[in-house]
Amino acid sequence: MSEYKPHNLPKLMVAPNGSRRMKKDHKHIPMSIKEICITARKCFLAGAGAIHFHVRNEKGFHVLDSGLYKEALTELSLIVPKMHLQITTEAIGIYSPEQMRNLIYNVDTPGISIGIKEMIPSGDPSNEDIKVYKYLVEKETKIQHICYFPEELEILSKLIKVAELPNENTWCMFTIGHYTGRKSDPNLIPIFLDSKKKNQINGDWAICAFSDEEKECIKKAISLNGNIRVGFENSIHMFDGSVALNNESKVKEVIEFIN
Repeated sequence: MSEYKPHNLPKLMVAPNGSRRMKKDHKHIPMSIKEICITARKCFLAGAGAIHFHVRNEKGFHVLDSGLYKEALTELSLIVPKMHLQITTEAIGIYSPEQMRNLIYNVDTPGISIGIKEMIPSGDPSNEDIKVYKYLVEKETKIQHICYFPEELEILSKLIKVAELPNENTWCMFTIGHYTGRKSDPNLIPIFLDSKKKNQINGDWAICAFSDEEKECIKKAISLNGNIRVGFENSIHMFDGSVALNNESKVKEVIEFIN
């Protein structure tokens, strides 16, 4: 399996499928492992340095299935050996922290995203939380901490201190807005950065945004030397409002925008 674990967070990550969109939303949402692999290759060639992907069951639903993730990682490592591979523990309101931890212990992965508030809903890290994050650090797994609101960085700071985790290159993802309709306001990005600084969290950060505001959020993040996650998980539209042909067209557009 690929062990590609870059020191720095790749400038552009693609999130091609997410947990909710289906073929009815866009015919090029990759659902099967084969489709994820094909999409990963095309997006890598288009300029994406990493992929954040969700596996789906036979009905197309997002699942925290260790067997499917192992299979996908094995296939992807052969097809895109120099692309950083990131699985997810996203709960989507149905998976518990225990189920999230079980996935972590059962899958050896180069990278993983974890919603800090999903894993630690109380805001106070438990012994089980400390244990699982220490396990990931020992495995040298690249963790990207998903924060939906700036105050969640306080939980991350608390976790780093009580678990004695390294803080020299902590990867964060600031989710600007939400697929349920919460507006993606680019002015939130500096607020996230202020919270990151206040909580003394060091390392790379990225944003993902939704809907019509995605372009302005990406523009703001780039101006602040941030990294970008783009793809059909967040938006199926191009910057001009037209429907994107596929995920790689989204990647190409952002690459051109960055350059």
